[in-house]
Formats: sequence, C-alpha cells, structure tokens
Amino acid sequence: MISRLLFFGLLALLPLLVLAAEDYYKILDVSKDADERQLKKAYRKLSKQYHPDKNPDNPKAHEKFVEVSEAYDVLSDEELRKIYNQYGHEGVAQHKQGGQRGGGRDPFDVFSSFFGGGGHFGRGQRRGPNMEVRVHMPLRDFYVGAEHEFKVEKQAICSACQGSGSKDGVRETCTKCKGQGAILQKHMLAPGIFQQVQMQCDQCGGQRSTVKHACATCKGQRVVRAEEGYELVIERGMPAGVRVNYENEGDESPDFEAGDLVVNVVEKDPELGGDAKTQTDGTFFRRKGPNLFWREVLSLREAWMGGWTRNLTHLDNHIVQLSRPVGTVVQPGTVEIIANEGMPVWQQGESGDLGFGALHVEYMVVLPDQMEKGMGKDFSALWEKWRKKTGVDLGRDSGRPAGGVRDEL
Repeated sequence: MISRLLFFGLLALLPLLVLAAEDYYKILDVSKDADERQLKKAYRKLSKQYHPDKNPDNPKAHEKFVEVSEAYDVLSDEELRKIYNQYGHEGVAQHKQGGQRGGGRDPFDVFSSFFGGGGHFGRGQRRGPNMEVRVHMPLRDFYVGAEHEFKVEKQAICSACQGSGSKDGVRETCTKCKGQGAILQKHMLAPGIFQQVQMQCDQCGGQRSTVKHACATCKGQRVVRAEEGYELVIERGMPAGVRVNYENEGDESPDFEAGDLVVNVVEKDPELGGDAKTQTDGTFFRRKGPNLFWREVLSLREAWMGGWTRNLTHLDNHIVQLSRPVGTVVQPGTVEIIANEGMPVWQQGESGDLGFGALHVEYMVVLPDQMEKGMGKDFSALWEKWRKKTGVDLGRDSGRPAGGVRDEL
C-alpha cells in the first residue's frame, strides 16, 4: 500500500521534474504537434551538424549529438512520445526501467538506424539525386545584399499516410515476389536453351509490399507533389552564377535519403519601362567580375566644347558625378575609370569590407542626323579658320605613315 502511494506521488511530481531537463521538442527545434516527417527532417539536419566525425575536437558538439539522438529516439517512438508528453523525462525513465525498453540507446545506434550503415558518414542509406533550380535576382541585390523567399515544387513524403501509401498504415508482404521486390523470369533463346532474368516485380513495383486500402491523398504512391518555401541570402558582391546548397532538401522518398537542393543564383536582365521607383541608372550597369560598366552619351557640342555635368544614380541611390570643364574635348570611345564605384569585392567565407571594384564609363558621341539650312556654310567657315592651326594630324592620330599631312577638324 505504501509503495503504491509513493508511486502515485511520484507520478504527480513528474510534470514539475520535466522542467529540470531541456525539452526534447526544443532540442530538435520542432513544435509539439510535429509529425514524423518533420521529426526526421530535424534529426537529419542536427545529427549531421553535430556528428563527432565532423567535430572531432569539439566536446560540446558531441554532447549536443547525444541530446539530439536521445530526443529523436523518444519522440519517434509513438508510445514513448505519449508518455513524454504526459509525464516528461522522468516518465520515460520510469517506463524504461520498468522493463518495457532497456536504458537509453547508444546515439550512434540511433544514427545508424536512421541513415543505415555503421553510424558514421560514407556508409549511409541510398541517397537520391540532387535537385537544381535557378533563381533570378536583380543586380541591385548583388550590390546591396538582400534576403529573398522563394518556393520550389518538389516530391514530398505524403504526410497523410507518413509515406506508407496505406490509408490504415498497414502494408502486406507482396504475394508475388514474397517480399523480394523482384521476380525471376525464364526466356527461351533456342530449343532447349533458356535464360533466366531478374526483373522488378510488377505487382508491388519493387516495393516488396502492397496495400489493401490506398491512401486517399497520395493514391498509394507514398509521395505527393508539394510546394515548399526557402530563404535565400544574397551577400554583397556575391557573383552571379553562384550555387547555394540546401542539404537534404531535394526530392523526398521513403526509399532513399533526400539529395540536396542546389540553387543557381543568376542575374536578372533589367527591363525597360519597369517600376520607376526601383529603377536607377545603376539598374542598367553591366557587370564583369568586381567592375561595373556604363555608356554615357554626349552631344557633339558637349564632346567638343566641354562644360557639362552628369549625375549617375548608383545601385544604392548614391550619386556619381561625371563632368568636364569648358574647353575639354572628349573623344568618342574614351573610357573613364572611376575607382571604388564598382561592385563590392566578395570572397566566400570572408566578412567585413574587402573594397570595391571600379566603374568604367565609355563615352559615345551622337552626331546630328542632318544640318539645318545655313549650318553647313557656318561650319565650313569655322573649320577653314582653324584648320591650319588645330587640324587633325592623320599621321599621328590614325596610324598612317608620317608625312606631315593635315586635314580638317
């Protein structure tokens, strides 16, 4: 009688004792109503992150690996999870000591049962193919840095049946292949000569088991097409074409470990007539490595006589001023290089300011399509006046053999 009173008294205290240990749901960073798929996803990520093989000189990582394995071991077991939800850590401990299960499993055994193999990297279960997608970002985001959310449609394990394909969760051993997933067939090549070929079982599709009552959501296929959202961080100066890897976020299947989702970040071409609030001169900069390129158009008067100013609005809206004083000539095709007005210099894994590339400005001169009446006479008189004094030296300026030949302006 006294022992019974002590036992029930201990059960009454269990909800308070749970506060002394870290919550299993917090360890795996999942909600209390997380399904099996979410638990597996969390465990896959954290167990790889803290695995001792990846952190040989980090005892804290080893402790974290043990915690993650213990949390998953309990929450992935339906019976233990119910006990934990009601009575916490002590309830699970009492249950194990009562002979229902032995003491806590070796964390490497948990890892091994999840991934297959011996609990270390390189010998895990079959891995699915990587999935590649392309995300287009404007040049401005590569210049200032940005965070974007994007969605990817992919194959996901059916949450309604937890990947079993069965409405009631029951799968029966295939009667045709006897659970082998394959059958042997004989083919006669010639009289008295036969060839035996192993083929995938056409009754279970190689899955070794069948279902009587197919899941209404996935129609017995165990997987569905679903859209999942991700966050993409564009670092300042990150080159276009960089590949960002999301581990184990590729197509899912109960038969293999998901491959990676590989995102190829490419530069989006600017669109004329787009949103005026977001478009600046910098929107139409061209990029090559850490440098930016721009073409500035000058009239004949500006190129010949100077005395002009241009204000370029950069990608982050700061102003870059171009100008020439009166009397300064700009030849067509001249390239002006402005230091530190290019892209931020980016190096993967490095933080802090690594400097900027340059802005290359190429000048183009636009000539009038035609002359107004009387303009030809005025220009001819002007050129004749200054021809002998300041004419173009063709030998010098065009690369022709020297001969002292001079021509009009």
